[in-house]
Amino acid sequence: MGDPYILMLVALAALAILDLVVGVSNDAVNFLNSAIGSKALPIKTIMIIASVGVFFGAMTSSGMMEVARKGIFNPNMFMFEEIMYIFMAVMITDVLLLDVFNSLGMPTSTTVSIVFELLGAAVAIALIKISTNDSQSIKDIWSYINDEKATEIIFGIILSVIVAFTVGAIVQYFSRLIYSFDFEKRPVYISALFGGFALTAITYFIIIKGLKGTPFYGSVAGLIEGNTGAIILGSFLLWSSISYAIIQFFKINILVAIIAVGTFSLAMAFAGNDLVNFIGVPIAALNSYDAWQASGVSANAFSMGILAQKVPSNTWLLLFAGLIMVITLWTSKKARAVIETGINLSRQGDGQEKFQPNNLSRVVVRAAMFTNQGLNYIIPEKTQNYINSKFEKPVVKLPRDKTYELPAFDLVRAAVNLIMASVLISIATSMKLPLSTTYVTFMVAMGTSLADRAWGRESAVYRVAGVLNVIGGWFLTAIIAFVAAGLVAYLISWHTAIIPVLLMVVIAMLVRTSLQYSQKAKEEKKQQYVERAELISISGVIEESSSHIAEVADRVNKLYSSVVNDLANHDLNKLRKTDKHVTKLNNEIDNLKDGVFYFIKSLDDTSVQASRFYILILGYLQDVAQSISYISRATYKHVNNNHKNLKKSQIKDLKTIDNQLSKLLNDVSKTFENQSFDSIAHILQEKRELLKDVSLSIERQVDRIRTDETSPKNTTLYFSILLETQDLISGLISLLETYEEFYVSTKIIHIP
Repeated sequence: MGDPYILMLVALAALAILDLVVGVSNDAVNFLNSAIGSKALPIKTIMIIASVGVFFGAMTSSGMMEVARKGIFNPNMFMFEEIMYIFMAVMITDVLLLDVFNSLGMPTSTTVSIVFELLGAAVAIALIKISTNDSQSIKDIWSYINDEKATEIIFGIILSVIVAFTVGAIVQYFSRLIYSFDFEKRPVYISALFGGFALTAITYFIIIKGLKGTPFYGSVAGLIEGNTGAIILGSFLLWSSISYAIIQFFKINILVAIIAVGTFSLAMAFAGNDLVNFIGVPIAALNSYDAWQASGVSANAFSMGILAQKVPSNTWLLLFAGLIMVITLWTSKKARAVIETGINLSRQGDGQEKFQPNNLSRVVVRAAMFTNQGLNYIIPEKTQNYINSKFEKPVVKLPRDKTYELPAFDLVRAAVNLIMASVLISIATSMKLPLSTTYVTFMVAMGTSLADRAWGRESAVYRVAGVLNVIGGWFLTAIIAFVAAGLVAYLISWHTAIIPVLLMVVIAMLVRTSLQYSQKAKEEKKQQYVERAELISISGVIEESSSHIAEVADRVNKLYSSVVNDLANHDLNKLRKTDKHVTKLNNEIDNLKDGVFYFIKSLDDTSVQASRFYILILGYLQDVAQSISYISRATYKHVNNNHKNLKKSQIKDLKTIDNQLSKLLNDVSKTFENQSFDSIAHILQEKRELLKDVSLSIERQVDRIRTDETSPKNTTLYFSILLETQDLISGLISLLETYEEFYVSTKIIHIP
């Protein structure tokens, strides 16, 4: 078989590449949100700046590689064989975990995942070692784990969440008081001082974060260390002067320059701080293998105390990793989904919300409103009016077909996001803490959003729910990472043959999530009810509503047939799956109704009368969806409670109705898909015939009750299905009649 550890190194190298891809897809949100959300620069320019920053950051990341080798566990307590098991478990778990979060479009922390994976895998192997050693007990676990450093890292990460949110909110509040929303009319000296402060903070951040840990730092360390105050003061004076010249003579908006430099610095910080999360473990494994090979000792007897020593990183490996990160940055579709989540939660104003409110978000919003009312009693009215005047948003007059060009937030907030994230990360880095750049940048953005009054009465409960969901996902990341890595490490230690099986699972899961994501993306592309980029005419209303009706008719057809067939077979599992699809259909129609506001605003002046028609159509579609939902839920409940099967005669009647309904729904779907509306009258006639057949089935059941029916539960279910089928058909009839009337009226209007 050869050397199994060589194969492990090959597997770790492949996993490192995959980890770089899934990691960058998630962490791109950290440094792209502010620039993209504010639309300060064209997308391509932003991507080029970020790519250069990532590449430079990759070259300066060697100082943080110590975390993977000795930051979490004490390497001298483990043998080479055990260390390789730990590293394999960590990388397998990390790739799977990050890919799941990417598919959900949720930002998480690659730092937290790697820390808790290392912790979980090390604890699992340590427990195995303790269980086979009679002289040790569970208390000896602390000799294996670097609990002091691990606690410091975890505490630093949690503290960064609170500090980032608070500091971001405070700085944004005072920045808005200084600048207001009409920032372009502020005096030049204010912008110059703001530019001096911002660029000084970012410059200091680049020096501290960028140079430390590189071979170049030694030559300038004497100039930097001990002269921090002088460097900051000199930088402030220099950058303030340069900012004044840029504004006064070159007529360049200094906020755009700050955003460009800030994007570069945060991209560099991400690569420098987080590259360890992706390739630190494989590099540590390579160092371990080299040391073991040179020792001549067996793998299960060679202590890995050598990992406690400082080992310089391979520059070529760092450059290669940086190249992969840059390529991923340009090509990853999942990265765009994660970026969209951050921008939507921090955008100014209302829109389609991604997250649903929960009880906790409602309590938080009510508490904030109560606190705000209390403050209004304390703060003098003149002061309130002054403050409110600074938060008044200017009315931007754009044609309705150009409103999509408005940024999610303005340049002031984007600049504050980048400045504060850079400052906080530089402070943590100077303390040698591998903090989560995701936590810092996300919480700064949320803090600035709150202070900027971006969360109004219309959106606060949704935004707070979104923030709570993301934070909950972070805690879930830690728990899953710890448990999963520990389990994988145990399986690998049990037998190394498990490794290829686990690698196959990784490949299968990546393929599966990619296919699911592609399918989800296609479905979302079809949904055009969100804020639109074009005006909608009468023909557009007809096309829009036709596609909705055709799709709903097709899906209701399949769902109704599934319920009838699964009820006949008493198949609980299939009924459960059908009920999930029914719920999904109802949610999509609810989303359509939520988007009515944006739909109506997008109508051109000649099509405003179509708004009433569109609202009615959505109402009828909701009626149809609610009917199939009730049928599905009642059927599932009946079978789940183990009640008697329906009688053969009842099933026969239902299948007859299903066949007739299926034919009519097919006709409806084809009619609206092809927009051949002249056949609506024929369909209406057939549907009225079907209503008569449903009524006859109800009468036959009444006769059965009086003669041979013995099950009240069967009767309840059967009547429920028939009555809701009646409502479903009635809803379709009303929809078709409304559509026929509207279509005829539009034809008359357009006759010359």
